[in-house]
Amino acid sequence: MTTIDSFIFSGKKAIIRVDFNVPLDKKTFEITDDSRIRASLKTISKILNDGGSVILMSHLGRPKTGPEEKYSLKHIVAHASKLLGREIKFVNDCIGEVAKQAAANLKSGEVLLLENLRFHPEEEKGDENFAKELALLADVYLNDAFGTAHRAHASTTIIANYFSKENKMFGYLMASEIASADKVMKNTQHPFTAIIGGAKVSDKILILEKLVDIADNIIVGGGMSYTFFKAMGGNIGNSLCENDRIDNAIKLLEKAKQKNVKFLLPADSMTSDVFGNDGNRKTADSKNIETGFMGLDIGPKAVEEFTQTIMNSKTILWNGPMGVFEMSNFRNGTVKIAEAVANATQQGAYSLVGGGDSVAAVNQFGFADKVSYVSTGGGALLEYFEGKELPGVAAIMHD
Repeated sequence: MTTIDSFIFSGKKAIIRVDFNVPLDKKTFEITDDSRIRASLKTISKILNDGGSVILMSHLGRPKTGPEEKYSLKHIVAHASKLLGREIKFVNDCIGEVAKQAAANLKSGEVLLLENLRFHPEEEKGDENFAKELALLADVYLNDAFGTAHRAHASTTIIANYFSKENKMFGYLMASEIASADKVMKNTQHPFTAIIGGAKVSDKILILEKLVDIADNIIVGGGMSYTFFKAMGGNIGNSLCENDRIDNAIKLLEKAKQKNVKFLLPADSMTSDVFGNDGNRKTADSKNIETGFMGLDIGPKAVEEFTQTIMNSKTILWNGPMGVFEMSNFRNGTVKIAEAVANATQQGAYSLVGGGDSVAAVNQFGFADKVSYVSTGGGALLEYFEGKELPGVAAIMHD
């Protein structure tokens, strides 16, 4: 497999699938979090420094029936140009005569951004002709969009068919995402602790089943923990519960016991009688929450026990918050877990944080540079951990 480091881009046009699906302010269309754009700069710069030119393609949002003003990538041109330190040209389509002309006129050292790929329904359908039109714009294809690698779309997967083995490769971001995931799942140093949070067991059932086979400790927090407590016969009051997942929860607990995996649930919870910041709050035993109250964060005993386990770990995976951290009264558990992961990393553990909410939490609370790796891919990372082959990865790896 060709790597970006071994390839000389001088005189070549490189088309890169980037993930510029960034959040925009609804009124001003200004970017509210530019980390995905920043993550692509290293790849773009390498090509330009070699003397190549760059064509960028991405989706933004979920347009329903063709072009929509609010999803136009033109909104990000000025900010992305500023980050890159040079002008990015923009063309208002990604295929057709206008795109072909703009790509043909591109000189060495120049950058062109194509309009939103999803303005064409053929992108998500993985249409061959659409992929071919994109491929004809360039000499080399790079996939640097890990966040969409689990989708067999035209720009993430099908396009690779139109490039020879030596002319398709991963960008730096994609390569480091895969390397960091493999470090956790395949080259694991033990003890390995997986911290899984969030609202629903159904979203995490496959990864939990996979983790029971390789982790030493599994910490479960967030709303999903109450399905486990109900499965164990506890009283969970008005806490979130997926009744149709109780059997799954029982089986997971049994499997963990058989495999000698420590399955840690929060001993206590911070509860409230309303889903909000302004209700009556109480600390309760997680197996005995009174009627009318719901668990919205892990409690002090849980924080202490979880922290101790994390501090004794050599490998840590964190996916999902410990509570409703968007509410100031229920953010303590997530902050304390972030702190513990950062401290364990400082002591030599390898830590990977992935999944939208846990990434948002480490960024918001200032821990992003204190963990080993923060993944840009939520769904893609989960599917990779579940052992599924990601189409966007396979398209580069296989011929």
